[in-house]
Amino acid sequence: MRPAFVAVLLAWGLCGCAAANLHSMVQRAAPPLGEDAERYIVAGVDNEDLTPATRAGSSPRGYDNLSFYGPSPNAMQRLRGIEHDFGLREIQAWPIMPLHMHCAVLELPEHADRPTLLAALSRDRRILLVQPLQSFDTQSAVYDDPYVGLQSGFQQLDAADAHDWSRGDGIRIAVIDTGVDTQHPDLAGVIAETGNFVDGDAERFRRDRHGTELAGVIAAVANNRLGIVGIAPAARLYVYKACWQLNADADAARCNSFTLARALTAAIDAHVQIVNLSLSGPADPLLQGLIDAGQRRGILFVAAAAAEAARGGVSGQDGVIAVASGGTQGQPGSPLRAPGREILTLLPGGHYDFASGVSLATAHVTGAVALLLARNPHLSADAVYRLLRDTTNAVAAADGSDSGEDSINACAAVAAVIGHGRCRDTPGGQRVAMH
Repeated sequence: MRPAFVAVLLAWGLCGCAAANLHSMVQRAAPPLGEDAERYIVAGVDNEDLTPATRAGSSPRGYDNLSFYGPSPNAMQRLRGIEHDFGLREIQAWPIMPLHMHCAVLELPEHADRPTLLAALSRDRRILLVQPLQSFDTQSAVYDDPYVGLQSGFQQLDAADAHDWSRGDGIRIAVIDTGVDTQHPDLAGVIAETGNFVDGDAERFRRDRHGTELAGVIAAVANNRLGIVGIAPAARLYVYKACWQLNADADAARCNSFTLARALTAAIDAHVQIVNLSLSGPADPLLQGLIDAGQRRGILFVAAAAAEAARGGVSGQDGVIAVASGGTQGQPGSPLRAPGREILTLLPGGHYDFASGVSLATAHVTGAVALLLARNPHLSADAVYRLLRDTTNAVAAADGSDSGEDSINACAAVAAVIGHGRCRDTPGGQRVAMH
């Protein structure tokens, strides 16, 4: 049993603020969950007679002039009864409109055996869903290779040529991760909305590394005489913080079932078209239900394939576009391949640096998906996957052999959607073989 640091400040309050095209959802702090995820479970009950609201995860009380949804009296009564009968203590609860469910994080009684209690709860007819509170980790790698070149991923995707036909104009992308430096000059005007489902610390939000790196790869501003260019520079980002950075000077971050569920609900409420999930973790019924609900609404999900198991957890769910970094493209249904080593991107404080990991590969694919949707917003996840798989480049290695690493080609995929266009060779004059 792996120790997990789950020091997450949860919140009931949720408000919408508008300033300079930036809408933020800020939450009031609640008691932390503690350091041991094994002490908690997630349970959901039927929540009929829900009153619709404009924002996800709010309390039953009104706030400002917005209307909020909340738990029905019957749902609250069921949850109280479950707490009483099993000796549980509610830490936080929130209604989930897409699943018509009132959900709660519950603390187990002292010395309780969690598997035994979960088994007993699963037999209780009052309960729609019960599961462990699980931990998820962002997918990063320590930089340990020499620089290949500035924005090597941008070049391998042939994004510059793709921009002749598509820049991702107006596509709404949710980045569910850590916070993002919303004041970075290379993200000016890119971020449409932010939501913090971890704590109420706006300064900490802007200092988070991992989400800032992903935002830069996906949508850094073009033609502003600064830094880098995103794969989809005309897209709009909806940044939902569900993960907390473990160390101030490193990318590693952690999330859990509760924070991710609230962020996914917010993304569905915001009617985003793509959700980027650069993280890995176990199969999770609550998250699976929300992803299914999002897919029924036409949302495409792009997720990092875990290094140890390409098909598992979030990335293994039907309809989710899984992404791996490095290697060669496998059989149909295997993860897409995209650059993930020495990727020049953004860092908090207006800085730039190289980062590595399958998280960055996932962000490259998310950007490419935005380019495709901008040309045909009705593309299904399966159609997008096949377009990117079938136009993947088999890039020759430096010695001319076939041992190089494959990568999706954004230009070739966009050209396939519009039915015309020519894409240049890969950097360095190396020819590509189109599958």
